[in-house]
Amino acid sequence: MSVLVDKSTRLLVQGMGKTGQFHTDKAIAYGTNVVAAVHPTKAGTTTSFEGETDHSGVAGRDDTYSVDVPVYATVADAVAETGANASVVYVPPPFAADAIMEATAAGVELVVAITEGIPVADMIVAKRYLQGTGTRLVGPNCPGVITPGECKIGIMPGYIHERGRIGVVSRSGTLTYEAVHQLTLLGLGQTTAIGIGGDPVNGTSFVDCLSLFEADPETEGVIMIGEIGGTAEEEAAEFVKAEMSKPVAGFIAGTTAPPGKRMGHAGAIVSGGKGTAAAKIEAMADAGIVVAETPSDMGEAMVRALG
Repeated sequence: MSVLVDKSTRLLVQGMGKTGQFHTDKAIAYGTNVVAAVHPTKAGTTTSFEGETDHSGVAGRDDTYSVDVPVYATVADAVAETGANASVVYVPPPFAADAIMEATAAGVELVVAITEGIPVADMIVAKRYLQGTGTRLVGPNCPGVITPGECKIGIMPGYIHERGRIGVVSRSGTLTYEAVHQLTLLGLGQTTAIGIGGDPVNGTSFVDCLSLFEADPETEGVIMIGEIGGTAEEEAAEFVKAEMSKPVAGFIAGTTAPPGKRMGHAGAIVSGGKGTAAAKIEAMADAGIVVAETPSDMGEAMVRALG
């Protein structure tokens, strides 16, 4: 099994500009079933992709691929015609929150928002719109979601992933890749890797992902990668302590960050004495999470957690 995405995922791309086309090509090469795209000025056309298959993706595929992706004016049209059940958002920041809400209104089950720099006020509106719907949002400002060998949605490099038994959830894109690569080299692999993004207002949380991994029979352990700012990691630690039966390893980025200075992500800021790395590490350790001291120790921390 896996969580969120698998071979049955039918992906819709919102925003087929230069960035969208580049990463759509990589997704198709990996084996992701991209069934449609939405772009207001290109409706009624198709966007063609062809090249050599990424053999780190779905096994047993041909060496080359040639796919024509139909482009629609609206998400509703695309879903009605193709049965798309997941969307990835590459729409520019001023319009990305509207794109998320459009996909939600069309009944898309999973929306993965890659876009960075969406105004916080826009995301507050979008998150409120999502409440009570059947749509799950991952992101924004995230690398995406991948189930190795089945489906890749986002900007992560497919070749470092390997099917295995560890779930990965992270606020940081690059640290997601680092943890994944270490797990692959250690022979542990991944069930699914989820980048939840580093913005202060996002969709899916650490607790949401930990709950999914706890329920997944193939996931034997979880790596959780957090950073300074907010209280998401402390809330996740409470969940691990109370609800998780599986071993969890973790890492917190930003131990040397000065208070009041935003570090990288919009949500990575220590303010009012809250959101410090020390507080998060203490909460995680108290919950029985094996905390890595440096990024290079994340894989080994998972090995220790597994016992």
